[in-house]
Amino acid sequence: MTDDLLDPANPALLPAGLSDLLPPEAAREAALVEAMMAVFASHGYERVKPPLLEFEEGLLTGSGAALAEQTFRLMDPVSQRMMGLRADTTPQVARIAATRLRGAPRPLRLSYAGQVLRVRGTQIAPGRQLPQLGVELIGVDSAEADAEVAALGVEALAAVGIADVALDITLPAMSPALLDAAGLEGAARHRLARALDRKDAAEVARLAEMAGPPAIFLTELLAAAGPADGALAALRAAPLPEEPRRIADNAAEVVAALRRRLPGLRITLDPVEFRGFRYHTGAAFTLYGPGRTGELGRGGRYRSGEEAATGLSLYPDAALRASPVPAEPRRVFLPAGHDPSAAASLRRAGFVTIAALSPADDAQGLGCTHELRGTQAVPLSKE
Repeated sequence: MTDDLLDPANPALLPAGLSDLLPPEAAREAALVEAMMAVFASHGYERVKPPLLEFEEGLLTGSGAALAEQTFRLMDPVSQRMMGLRADTTPQVARIAATRLRGAPRPLRLSYAGQVLRVRGTQIAPGRQLPQLGVELIGVDSAEADAEVAALGVEALAAVGIADVALDITLPAMSPALLDAAGLEGAARHRLARALDRKDAAEVARLAEMAGPPAIFLTELLAAAGPADGALAALRAAPLPEEPRRIADNAAEVVAALRRRLPGLRITLDPVEFRGFRYHTGAAFTLYGPGRTGELGRGGRYRSGEEAATGLSLYPDAALRASPVPAEPRRVFLPAGHDPSAAASLRRAGFVTIAALSPADDAQGLGCTHELRGTQAVPLSKE
């Protein structure tokens, strides 16, 4: 970074975690969003558009409470009430479903696209203003619903050229259920949960042995993380109490439903991972691109007011990095006095037209690849 950009008086200086998106990436991102939204629409997901700000008490209730620490707040000068800028769109869609659309038939399929703003980023993803799009399937509690939403994410990514996507399933409720069954509370529970969060197998084994059954199963389940078949086999073999067994059986149903929809999908399962959005109550999942493209989306089952729901958020900024770069558009320079009908015909054929506005305008200087001569687009010399 240059000294000029560090100068507080420089108008190009932006707050940490905020940035401009310039051509052609801004246009590419917009095209990706609309292509993925078209996939959602083709499956019956209807688009909603929540406001960027809401009153704090409405935004941070229900599933939104988990995002309180990531929410910017400001005073509304009109009502003199505190407002919050959304850090995630899912709680807003849940509010719409529970209020404005409470009488709509269930299951309710909704989609959205917009920007979210967070108080802080992460080391891996330091951005604080992020594009987000996704779907919410509200009013049904089943493995088929979870599979529909996860498969929809894979299809949407494929529509923008991102193939070979992998899906990682986690069970956020499994570890707490096992800790509950073991009667662990207070400092002992915190230490074991922290060891699980760090994937510290030796510490998990030591603490789980001290806690006794059924916490002892955490050691085996931690080691079982990996391809779904192996993890499911470990879950079947473990003599789990009633609630953890229900969670394990549901995971098997979700995997089976996904394989019916996408037989070739690579699925991994981590039975004791519980990081992520804290409002998830059932199976959660993350979509990863090939190579080092990283996390492309995240979703899972949660409660939308009094209703069961499954949602998915995709990250267009990550999809932009993972998707193939399209060919540069053919740009045609339109000299002064050109034929407007010829220019219109070229645009219908997929050309971008750049009209001369003064004698000083230069075709190559404006990034054009062709020039209109008569009624034809003639390639410019590369000299």
